[in-house]
Amino acid sequence: MITSITDLTDIIGVNLSSQLHIKQRSELGQFFTPARIAKLMTRQFNNLSGHISLLDPGAGVGTLTAAFVEKILSNHDQIESCYLTAYEIESTFISSLEKCLIECCMALEKKGIKADYTLHHENFISSIAVNNLPLFNNYSANFTHAILNPPYKKINSQSIERKLLSKIGIETVNLYSAFVWLTMLQLTENGEMVAITPRSFCNGAYFRPFRQAFLQKMSLQKIHVFDSRDLVFSENEVIQENIVFHAIKKEDKDKYINISVNSEAQLDQISEIRIVPYHQVIAKDDPENFIHIITNSLADYLKLQIDKFSSTLEELGLEVSTGPVVDFRLKSALKNYLNAQTVPLIYPESIKPGKVVFPPKNPKKSISILHTQETQKWLIPQGCYVLVKRFSAKEEKRRVIAAVSYPINYPVLGIENHINYYHAKGKGININLAKGLTAFLNSTLFDQYFRLFSGNTQVNATDLRKIKYPSKDDLIKLGKQINESEFDQDELDDIVHKNLSIMSETINAIQASKKIQESMKILKEIAAPKEQQNERSALCLLALADIRPETAWDQATAPKRRITEMMDWFRDFYGKQYAPNTRETVRRQTMHQFVQMGLVVENPDQPNRPINSPKWCYQLQPAALSLIKSLGNGSMGC
Repeated sequence: MITSITDLTDIIGVNLSSQLHIKQRSELGQFFTPARIAKLMTRQFNNLSGHISLLDPGAGVGTLTAAFVEKILSNHDQIESCYLTAYEIESTFISSLEKCLIECCMALEKKGIKADYTLHHENFISSIAVNNLPLFNNYSANFTHAILNPPYKKINSQSIERKLLSKIGIETVNLYSAFVWLTMLQLTENGEMVAITPRSFCNGAYFRPFRQAFLQKMSLQKIHVFDSRDLVFSENEVIQENIVFHAIKKEDKDKYINISVNSEAQLDQISEIRIVPYHQVIAKDDPENFIHIITNSLADYLKLQIDKFSSTLEELGLEVSTGPVVDFRLKSALKNYLNAQTVPLIYPESIKPGKVVFPPKNPKKSISILHTQETQKWLIPQGCYVLVKRFSAKEEKRRVIAAVSYPINYPVLGIENHINYYHAKGKGININLAKGLTAFLNSTLFDQYFRLFSGNTQVNATDLRKIKYPSKDDLIKLGKQINESEFDQDELDDIVHKNLSIMSETINAIQASKKIQESMKILKEIAAPKEQQNERSALCLLALADIRPETAWDQATAPKRRITEMMDWFRDFYGKQYAPNTRETVRRQTMHQFVQMGLVVENPDQPNRPINSPKWCYQLQPAALSLIKSLGNGSMGC
């Protein structure tokens, strides 16, 4: 069976990958596609009929091609022929890849589909670029379909690949975007592409040329989001958020884009599906061509609210830059003490929400830099600045962490390169403006919005420049409400909402996000199995306790609810539109465990109700309700 080819190829890939030296894997930038992801990807294609020509660049051992052929064989009546083309540079994989291609062709022929393959044991970028240098703009594309998991690695500016790409008009910084760009050019008109890539191309200056070229020639059809980084490449250390996208080569854009979400490992059961207007994902008047991935209706309100803010950084009289001190280049000037010859050097470890803690209690880095003629150009005048960490740890709850750096008793200040800082043409800014801006950046509103279009743990200065901000007067007014007292997140959010006149729908969206996190914390505290410590189970707990975004935990009740009622409740109060086929997942993967844990009782009104009854329902046990009220109050502000 072809299914065995896909699964066997997956096993071979894992084994071969583990045999590669870590350095070798790093040089390749390649992570094998698990069979379950490959099958998810093949379900995205629209037109599988007639004569098919498939391109799989960077094919590995052939998992994606095998899954594609498996998809064809499941509904092969309208397919006349299938030609497979695979590229792979790693010699270790070639034998297994060729066996996979042969078996795929044999399986197709058995179904009466004419089949053949071509295997290129060479670098995809070099091969395509070199062969088409003179006539590249007139290149005749041959592929009706492409499926790819491209390598993820930065392209060295002096590498052969970078030089070849430049010669054919492709300017991009990563292998994955180069692979997608070249693949796009190989597609026929109305050809289809499905790829799994990091989400990072959706924003940022480095990927601007790629986005512009891609969105000009391709029409995005579907985007699939994985809620957890670990759902895709769980065997590897991958910190990027990944997406699967489906696009068709045509200049006319469809009116809508299908956005779906998986929050757990059952990839055949999509958690949420949304049909989003194309212009909400890619704004027509956006010169950056940012791609906003809006996964639920509550996220809509976050974007709508930010879009209501009218001020650019230029209108605020502000700029944002990356810290100028690159420590390894100035190593001899860095010191672990402060004296008359040194000035403070701020590292990210000093940045805490709202304030700079300097020197840090147990510094891991230098705390000062010599103030000399050589270092002067890397230092900034003393004054008031807003500092933002450029990187957040994978496990950190917040993506954006900002702090006010108040004036110091030194003429200049050092800011390390892993920090972004807001300034006024290189100088300090108004203190109340700085405090208001910091409060805005530290709000849940801003953090949640920033996550909508930033797919990694980095906070780019480019992204901060492109976002709209509240007016200068509003930020100063907000800053005047911020004193030296420490605020918890709920208190800070409340001050931001009141001073910036945030829409009630947006406040509801923020409260909803917090309530889900609080519910997940309760599940963890009551020692729910790890498989049930997820968003789906958190929503079930909220529904069973009738805790809406604005409801306090001590107001929890215990209504009887059927699963279909709970799923409607998720949608109506939390904006989470679960697909109908997830009903069984809710029953088997959440409610069954809740019953076993003693949290809920089945059919309290009619214990002998037939199991197939549409009236089958659940209710929180009295003891569980009391426990949830108590734990819920303790989780506030988590």
